[in-house]
Amino acid sequence: MRSPPARLYRRVRFGRPIVIVSGLPRSGTSMMMKMLRAGGVELVTDEIRAADPSNPEGYFELERVKSLDKTDRHPWLTECRGKAIKIISHLLPYLPEGHNYRVIFMRRDLAEVLASQDKMLTSRAEPTSPDPAALERQFEDHLRHVERVLRSRPCFEVLDVPYTHAVAHPTREAARVSRFLGGRRDVQAMAAAIDPALYRTRG
Repeated sequence: MRSPPARLYRRVRFGRPIVIVSGLPRSGTSMMMKMLRAGGVELVTDEIRAADPSNPEGYFELERVKSLDKTDRHPWLTECRGKAIKIISHLLPYLPEGHNYRVIFMRRDLAEVLASQDKMLTSRAEPTSPDPAALERQFEDHLRHVERVLRSRPCFEVLDVPYTHAVAHPTREAARVSRFLGGRRDVQAMAAAIDPALYRTRG
């Protein structure tokens, strides 16, 4: 984590941080967005991707996030300062330096991630991976790369949140997230937003 003077300098220069909820697909990012909303954090979403059986409470996504790796001009990010936005892990390296980001990175067992993805793809009649072991290795390499990026760039502050810990200990993990965001969040409401019944693919 950056030193207090460095964080203060960036805060003065670039304004309030953008809260980023990130991780692999099916790692609990939608659950965290729901927690943040319950805790009083304003979300930036467009609801274009509707809820479905795989995510019955919604995806909390913003379509224009998909442009991060296609252009280096993203003036809309300025409007996200002080708010939360969901950005999948492979797009994190494309975020520009001219903002502060507090990244809540969801961690989940890769076997569960892969199994959950397979269930979602099967429900949509889409092809699943023919080589899950190879895909798991790709995810491991990808996560190591993203970790290096997050550690090396001063615009990022990061909090890892294990999905299973959040489900098993919701108040504790909600309190960690609140502290990371500067406190003053409704921890009990955040904890209550976690629905253990939606943890349907377990290792």
